[in-house]
Amino acid sequence: MSDLAARLEPLVARLYPGQVQEVTTALVRLAQDHAGSLAGRRTTPLDESTAVLITYADSVRRPDQAPLQTLGELLDDEVGGVVTDVHLLPMYPWTSDDGFGVVDHRAVDPALGTWDDVARLAGRRTLWFDFVANHTSSASAWFRGWLAGEAGRAGYYLADDAAFDTSRVVRPRTTPLFHPFPAPDGHVVRAWTTFGPDQVDVDVRTPTVLLELTDVLLGYVARGAGAVRLDAIGFLWKESGTTCLHLPQTHTVIRVWRALLDAVAPGTRLLTETNVPHAENVSYFGDGTDEAHLVYQFALPPLVLHAFVAGSVARLREWAATIGPVGPDATWFNFLASHDGIGLRPTEGILDDAERSALVERVLAHGGRVGLSRRPDGSESVYELNLTYLDALCTPAEAADPALLVAKGLAAHAILLTVVGVPAVYVHSLLGTRPDLDGMAASGINRRVNRPVLDADALGRDLRADHRVAGMFDGVRRLLAVRREQAALSPFAGQETLDLDDRVFAVRRTGGGQTLDCLTNVTAETVTLAEVSGRDLLTGRRVGPLTLGPHGFAWVEVDRA
Repeated sequence: MSDLAARLEPLVARLYPGQVQEVTTALVRLAQDHAGSLAGRRTTPLDESTAVLITYADSVRRPDQAPLQTLGELLDDEVGGVVTDVHLLPMYPWTSDDGFGVVDHRAVDPALGTWDDVARLAGRRTLWFDFVANHTSSASAWFRGWLAGEAGRAGYYLADDAAFDTSRVVRPRTTPLFHPFPAPDGHVVRAWTTFGPDQVDVDVRTPTVLLELTDVLLGYVARGAGAVRLDAIGFLWKESGTTCLHLPQTHTVIRVWRALLDAVAPGTRLLTETNVPHAENVSYFGDGTDEAHLVYQFALPPLVLHAFVAGSVARLREWAATIGPVGPDATWFNFLASHDGIGLRPTEGILDDAERSALVERVLAHGGRVGLSRRPDGSESVYELNLTYLDALCTPAEAADPALLVAKGLAAHAILLTVVGVPAVYVHSLLGTRPDLDGMAASGINRRVNRPVLDADALGRDLRADHRVAGMFDGVRRLLAVRREQAALSPFAGQETLDLDDRVFAVRRTGGGQTLDCLTNVTAETVTLAEVSGRDLLTGRRVGPLTLGPHGFAWVEVDRA
């Protein structure tokens, strides 16, 4: 472990300059403690076959069965091998935000199942765990101990302090930055709450907090995580007078964790979740070898949506021209829908106000909602759109036509599956789920619109009889089945955007001796492209020129010279 200590020391010096030896020794000891349980573990490399399903453990339920078991049956019996990886959203005991107000980071919520159920899933697919490192539930033992003044929890959280300048703090919410909490002795403590009154931020400026979080991280890997998503990680470190977002110390913490995983669990991947403008987001790759293995491609969902709403790929193509392979061990995490809304912050500097307003109007027309964030000057801006992605692609009248909704949904996913990076499909997009407007209204939680819990038996019938559900499910699985055989669609293969027609998004992917032209028509018009010729892998037919019908798409293997 001497090499690990040498790698950690300069990083620890940036975080805790007065405690370098003490903290480095403690981190190495944690690595040693977990090394035995991590020895011999195998990881699967990322390649063109890799496809991630994003899901809650209980997105599908069956009476009298642990949801983790129900999920396993859905994956084995219906989804099949086209999904290689599963990103489990927080599965821990929680009190708010559908799992992100974590009570105990080290336990599985009994309502979902057990660690044995998780292990069974991990035996069949690579699992991605969620690590909510920035905050805990106000009901957690960590926070209750801090409120009570327990010595072991000293410095775990941040109390309101007049000497700490918060005037520049960037917020993803409009709720107050501090909320009051009654301590056992009766006095009230105002604690830092970036995401709301039940999610209390930990204070990683305290070394014992970093050690606690590190033990949680290594414990997840020991429990079967092949990848770990660092939720809201950009907010982790706080310094007076700063934005408290993307601070150098936050990047350093990620480097510490990367160094530890490289030493004791090589092949385990870190994914950073930072819903911010693109230029800020990509900083979490570090130099391509020392921070995240994967970074969310947050600009992709709103830009693909804009292409369908505007009937033009110009903005999407212009942005995509700046995206390419990152490195031999780093790539993009591509998605369209997730448990959160469709973020608009990543479009800053890409879409103008009128273009963003058109997306807002589309969502509101469906009865969806808009989430706001507060700027440091007190003004508010649109943070995210809350609706199912499939419905947002359509006008309300279009969404009422299952065939049209499926056509648009599959076209959008054809883009997702062909841009450089690892594709991740949200469970409710795969299943063609309808927006849960009633659940959103009843709960008052905007994001509930895209977080329904489905009955497993009813779903089984819908997968065969409901045109919307079956169309998306069968269509996405077919695309994944074709994708997994194409070397040019490796997460590390080359990418070039093609300017053929403003109605068609076109990328050329090259790798493994293969060249693919991947083309998607985002309009209801028929488009003929004289420049494209070869064999369409989705139909098996030769094309040249290529004609794409309304919302049509093709993956054309270019003939070798």
